[in-house]
Amino acid sequence: MTGWRDLAELVRAPAALSVPGDVIAGAAAAGTLRPRTLALAGASVCLYWAGMAANDLADRKIDAVERPGRPIPSGRVRPGTALGVAVALTGAGVTIAALAGGRRAAAVAVPLAGAIWAYDLVAKQTAAGPAVMAACRGLDVLLGAGTGRRRAAVPAACTVAAHTYLITLLSRRETTGATAALPASTLAGTAVVAGAAASPTTTVGGLLSAWYAARFGAAQQRALTSPDATTLQGAVTAGITAFPALQGALTARAGRPVAGVAVAGAALLAGPLARKVSPT
Repeated sequence: MTGWRDLAELVRAPAALSVPGDVIAGAAAAGTLRPRTLALAGASVCLYWAGMAANDLADRKIDAVERPGRPIPSGRVRPGTALGVAVALTGAGVTIAALAGGRRAAAVAVPLAGAIWAYDLVAKQTAAGPAVMAACRGLDVLLGAGTGRRRAAVPAACTVAAHTYLITLLSRRETTGATAALPASTLAGTAVVAGAAASPTTTVGGLLSAWYAARFGAAQQRALTSPDATTLQGAVTAGITAFPALQGALTARAGRPVAGVAVAGAALLAGPLARKVSPT
């Protein structure tokens, strides 16, 4: 019988800490950071969890060989249950977004949901996979803009998308290993992302950007000398758990340093939780 821990593992529950900051950073940039932003963040979490369930459903045959301990290939979660969870969470995410942000939020939530399913079912194993996943996180940032200045949130969306692209490149080799060229290229990209997130006028933003670069960069540096599957998986985990620091830097850059620190604080929880339930 499927238990709560099995479902938590299916949707990578702790990894959801990397999600609300997308919406908050987008809202801060668009000038719409207010209480209802929390509802949009909840919608974002639902869509993220839906994507994780759909991912494992689509990958169940591959996981049976490469990761037999995952919920579906191990028999702890049935494919039909995973499908039901994915569909229900998708519906919940879109509905919450529409109720909290109206038509403008729904106009982002619907294509975001479509992009998530497209990645899991079609794009993941293709050369377009990293770009589609990056688009998902970029749209997630724009979801936070609500009725505000959506164009003002585009730079933050592009920065988060770029970080996502780097993580996705690493994740494609986390079961097979790679050469040192892969972490070398993503490490260079991390430096660019950190520079884009840093604020020339806000010390808090600069410090959070540096924290992001140090947290994600250190794992990639280890992969430079040992680009095996285990080390690359560690780099992917570091990239996921570093999301809040990046989002916090972007929030602070938008003139909301206190909110930025609050967002970045999720990174302190992400690491310990990742040791209990893998975010990858």
